[in-house]
Amino acid sequence: MSFKNLFSTGVLLFLCISLLSLPDNPDKRFGAYKYEDFKTPEYCGTSCHIDFYRQWKQAMMSQAFIHHWDEIEYFELAVPHAEKDPKVAEVKAGCNGCHAPMAYLAGNVPPPRPDKGDRANEAVACDICHSITGFEGDTPFNFNYIIKPGKDKFSTRGGGVKSPNHNIVVNELLKSGDFCGICHNEKSPYGIWVKSTHLEWKEGPYAKEGVQCQDCHMPKGQSKTASMSKVYSDARQHLFHGAHDPGKVKGTVELRIHPDIVEAEPGETVKFTIALFNQKTGHKFPTGSVEDRIVWMHVEATDSKGKKYHLKVDKKGFEGEEYTIGSDIFAYQDMGIAKNLPDFKGVQRDGIPIGDRIFRMPYFDPQGRMTIQQWNTAKLGVDYRIGPRETKIETCTFTIPNDAAPGKLKVTAVLNYQKLVKPVADFLNVPEDESEIIKVNEHSTEIKILQ
Repeated sequence: MSFKNLFSTGVLLFLCISLLSLPDNPDKRFGAYKYEDFKTPEYCGTSCHIDFYRQWKQAMMSQAFIHHWDEIEYFELAVPHAEKDPKVAEVKAGCNGCHAPMAYLAGNVPPPRPDKGDRANEAVACDICHSITGFEGDTPFNFNYIIKPGKDKFSTRGGGVKSPNHNIVVNELLKSGDFCGICHNEKSPYGIWVKSTHLEWKEGPYAKEGVQCQDCHMPKGQSKTASMSKVYSDARQHLFHGAHDPGKVKGTVELRIHPDIVEAEPGETVKFTIALFNQKTGHKFPTGSVEDRIVWMHVEATDSKGKKYHLKVDKKGFEGEEYTIGSDIFAYQDMGIAKNLPDFKGVQRDGIPIGDRIFRMPYFDPQGRMTIQQWNTAKLGVDYRIGPRETKIETCTFTIPNDAAPGKLKVTAVLNYQKLVKPVADFLNVPEDESEIIKVNEHSTEIKILQ
């Protein structure tokens, strides 16, 4: 082969390899900007917006890329999976559209891991949200924001306020839950709504009453919006507290349990009814990363001598109910794709007591197996989450054991929450705080066991 032909072949091979290495994303915004087009959060928060910066720094908005579970999920599951399966190749770039927007807009995909100190670490920074002018199409989802970085900073408040650093332009979208839906609604590559927090809100009672996402997650308070501004009575606090804030989770659902009879002899059956009322969220509970979350009710009885008994939930018989009752079966086998484990048997699906009621919506991969990988979701199962202002009624039928001690029998129903199913967290070596059990609420009742 001549040098000329060899050179041409080499150039063609190089171009093919380069093209194959590019993310599968035709988005005109991808790579259209530089990091330098956006101010750092520290720039915004050093002298002008100090309070808001400190609040943001403690919120998941600032940790959307560096948070340990997000890092593990992206680099150890999503990226290697995307490199093997053309159907989900887009997630290699697309995850960053919301979790590391500056990296996405700069075409820096995949970004370096957080320990490298890249500006991807700034996650959902101040200048991202305040540079958004709108979204494409009728429905906000999959980071379809229209962005215009520059001197104009978009806000909910004008009123003649002057900034020495930038222009202030009022954008009504920032007052609406539709702004949040840009990243809090997501479709998988299979066209399945795998995140729908905004849509749940929009279909629920709060949206109809004019209550926006910001009213709960950016509550109004008396403060300045900047060092040089006046004090406002209704300044939006940049707290963004949600699923990772125990204070937000606790008390979300109220529990009440009662028996059908108050005295029973050993061998007699008592039915306990539990009412669970979602009195706090404007969307379903749990929401967001529903594939990761697990909310379950555990009912336990204690007799007068301290012996404990586990009460399993009564089955209702609806389609798909088997996914809403604690089991020791295995699931999540598709994690084996990214982990190069072709015969991976999965891990325990729930990691909770068998027979407890789970409030969840299962996600299924193309092979019909339950998955925690939203990008690999081809189908959804029964939605048995608790909607806004919805009351779920559960029952536990308990036959008093012959050896139960006479006297008071205390029965307690507890609603628990985990951000990530523990068997998955253990398999992927996710730090324990991601699978810690948070008690949402509890309530007790009692009956008398007769001799």
